[in-house]
Amino acid sequence: MVQYNPKDWITFIFKFHKSDTFRKLLPMMFLIGIYSGTICYFEIHYFKLSDNSHVRNISIMHTTVGFVLSLLLAYRTNTAYDRWWEGRKLWGNLVNNSRNLALKLSCILEHENDKYYFKKLIPSYASILAKHLNNEEVSKVLFEGFNLEIDHTKHKPNQVAKMLFSKINDLYKSNRITGDQLIIINSELRAFTEVCGACERIKNTPIPYSYSAFIKKFIFFYIMTLPFSFVFSLGYYVIPVVIFIFYVLASLELIAEEIEDPFGGDENDLPITKIAANIKKHVEEIL
Repeated sequence: MVQYNPKDWITFIFKFHKSDTFRKLLPMMFLIGIYSGTICYFEIHYFKLSDNSHVRNISIMHTTVGFVLSLLLAYRTNTAYDRWWEGRKLWGNLVNNSRNLALKLSCILEHENDKYYFKKLIPSYASILAKHLNNEEVSKVLFEGFNLEIDHTKHKPNQVAKMLFSKINDLYKSNRITGDQLIIINSELRAFTEVCGACERIKNTPIPYSYSAFIKKFIFFYIMTLPFSFVFSLGYYVIPVVIFIFYVLASLELIAEEIEDPFGGDENDLPITKIAANIKKHVEEIL
């Protein structure tokens, strides 16, 4: 995730970060500039349509269609940001649940071996969930000192959650925790799987294809028809104008595409690996 100072306007305006949409759209902007210049030349010099009032009135259509397109893009970006923010809240819940479980266990458990077990296992859930959402491989040996392995053919976070439940159950059977204490820590244990399921829902449910494809086609045909009407009022200045309009509209769509999956490896995605590292640091401090 990009770290920045939101009050530094100069940096925002004149610095092009590698995640900036300008770099991605530059080839297409170049082609659209050539296309707009070609349309301008043929309409003014070859077909000489400057006196054709019907062609001039095409701009009325763009005014109406542009308003509809702006509404669609606003809804598109808001929906994508909602997914991004929901993912951040889920990982915030995971941070709090990990801390709360560690705090409760630090007061309940008396044996250092039991505390050491949870000091290693609780942060491992966040780390493995981050790799699971990024489709990365997880090391088979979970941590040193215990004979625990992760099976790559099965759901990896569920395996760690099962280890947590199994250890808590063993502590209860051996009378090292009471039934009341088991009830106290059950909500944090259950929350791990709930966070995982909610993150998988965001990860595995993209924006419907027909909706995403329609917006891209809408932007394409809107931009391709702009030079036909504005060339008479702008002349060859229509080239930078159309390029700029394309840059704005296409950038909104690219940004929405990037943040609608907040668990990927893009620059603006959530720093879940860093959050997992912070969970590890805090749990080890507590236990």
